[in-house]
Amino acid sequence: MTIASSPSTPSMLLRKKLIAGNWKMNKTSADAVSLVKEIVTVVGKEHDVEIVVCPPFTALESVARALEGTAIKLGAQNMHTEPAGAYTGEISAAMLRALFTSYVILGHSERRTFFKESDALINQKVLAALKSQLKPIVCVGETLQERESGATLKVVQTQVEHGLQGVSKELATSVVIAYEPVWAIGTGRVATTEQAQEVHAFIRSLLSKLFGEPVAQKIRILYGGSMKPANAPELLAQKDIDGGLIGGASLEARSFVDLVKAAAATK
Repeated sequence: MTIASSPSTPSMLLRKKLIAGNWKMNKTSADAVSLVKEIVTVVGKEHDVEIVVCPPFTALESVARALEGTAIKLGAQNMHTEPAGAYTGEISAAMLRALFTSYVILGHSERRTFFKESDALINQKVLAALKSQLKPIVCVGETLQERESGATLKVVQTQVEHGLQGVSKELATSVVIAYEPVWAIGTGRVATTEQAQEVHAFIRSLLSKLFGEPVAQKIRILYGGSMKPANAPELLAQKDIDGGLIGGASLEARSFVDLVKAAAATK
């Protein structure tokens, strides 16, 4: 797929756009394979944009087979901190790696809200993922109440700094940050382009303080608040928005592919 590109700043050239689909608790194994085959047909050989699909655990193995020989990478939606043991119902990094999983979503707002995951627990998962050569997509973001009270940057700073505690400069470039304003997830509401870019730029400045400017310029920051084909081009054109963590729009091949195309056009 060849799509005309627009001029990029030197810092943006360091970061390949990334579009990751978070399927959440949707799709049986058979449904997942059908969806991924549709996606592969159109963008399976796309190399200008990094594409990741994150099906539920039960579909990881079948989707992994369907992705063989394509450029699309496999991601998981969560993992446990320990490599093995008596943790009924949990999945380890080693189990994910055995299925050729490359990425894992950690600290999603739904995990924080419904399963009471703390910054400390998410940090343990980040370190465990990196130790097993999995690339963590670390989610951060504020609730509507926190935004309306003016606490957005404070909340994001705490989540970024605590979530990445103990990560070395050498491994930091394997981390992806996803900014997901909680009030814009699954609601149809979306942050304005200016609101999204402001927080992404703030996150980049935090990463610079943690790891130094050269490393910070290599770390990708995704937008995760109801990105759709209609608003993607404007969001993806922003200096510090390096892709999207896509929820609902990733469950239908056409909309997901359109997002990949939008990313390719702004690389």
